[in-house]
Amino acid sequence: MRKDFLLSYQQTVLGPLWVLLQPIMTMVTYVLVFGKVIGVSTQGTPPILFYLAGIVLWNLFNDAFVGTSTTFRDNVHIFSKVYFPRLIMPFAQVSGQLLRFSIPFLLLILLIGFYWVFTPWPGLSTAPLFLVPLVIVLVAAISFALGLIFSVITGKYRDITYVAGLGIRLLMFLTPVIYPVSYLPEKWRWLAQLNPLTTLFEVFRLALLGKGMATVPQFLYSFTCTLVLLIVALLVFNKQGDKLIDVV
Repeated sequence: MRKDFLLSYQQTVLGPLWVLLQPIMTMVTYVLVFGKVIGVSTQGTPPILFYLAGIVLWNLFNDAFVGTSTTFRDNVHIFSKVYFPRLIMPFAQVSGQLLRFSIPFLLLILLIGFYWVFTPWPGLSTAPLFLVPLVIVLVAAISFALGLIFSVITGKYRDITYVAGLGIRLLMFLTPVIYPVSYLPEKWRWLAQLNPLTTLFEVFRLALLGKGMATVPQFLYSFTCTLVLLIVALLVFNKQGDKLIDVV
């Protein structure tokens, strides 16, 4: 994982610093566009913390999905020569993305500490921090499951790679990354809650920032969806994996 992490930033001027710079630049853009121009409410949470929390968690989901979804295409030369459990490769991808995630996540924690100590913002005083690791695991698990399913599909139909990329970009706007669920009209919020990521992002902000709309039934729904998706993905991947080696 460490080797892959360093290799991914070879021949770049700033190297691994891009792990921090990318979410920071995205956060600044969101603060200016959605916070200042459009005027999206962040429910009293400092906009820097609100947007960075969404970006950090979304990048974990997006990057883990992208890496996992090309498992067969990127590793067919290995799969066709040596037999070993196929799940090792996508699992390594997600593990690597969790390593990358830890760096901007640490930045987020430091900024939360700064706001808590030096400003009147009371976010941490009511935040259930114990939920943070569980949310991270569930988001990574959803990304892993979707990536496994799409790795099978894109292994046979490469055009689906472009469809998947478009779908992930659209999914970002259907997930409360750049807005809180409370920003949506009340009559449409139930539609947003059908997306299991919605509650996880709200709980992530609730746990770290003290503000988020999530109930226990909604969290259990997201948890159940994650388990079902994982089971389906593992069944599909294990059943179709060996068949795809001769197709890719």
